[in-house]
Amino acid sequence: MHKIKILILCTGNSCRSQMAHGFLESFDENLYVRSAGTEPAVRINQKAVEVMAELGIDISHHTPHPVDEYLEEEWDYVITVCDQANETCPLFSGKVRHRLHLGFEDPSHATGTQKFIHGEYIRIRDRIHETFLKFYNETIK
Repeated sequence: MHKIKILILCTGNSCRSQMAHGFLESFDENLYVRSAGTEPAVRINQKAVEVMAELGIDISHHTPHPVDEYLEEEWDYVITVCDQANETCPLFSGKVRHRLHLGFEDPSHATGTQKFIHGEYIRIRDRIHETFLKFYNETIK
């Protein structure tokens, strides 16, 4: 049986795409999930790691990757999770069966108290969870 291949794209591939990546793998270990950035960060966002760990999902071993690494592969789904990546998404030249945009605000742009910023990460994490669980249940399962 063909493993469903999903690529999640963001600009930095350090936060939102990594959370979505972690959630999809937690829903179904038989999915082939990768995430990448159009301008990948040096390392994964530690607050994203922290709020995912609160749900028992470990993404601490994830590292940002450039989207160029995956351009030659065939994908069932390429999903952008930020508007900038959606606008600058490279052409996969017919190797993508479905291209979706499921946009989320970037919690790393939140300012204020540590409590407020942590709350923003949780809010965005929970929206990503809800959106990707719906996608998984309605499209993949």
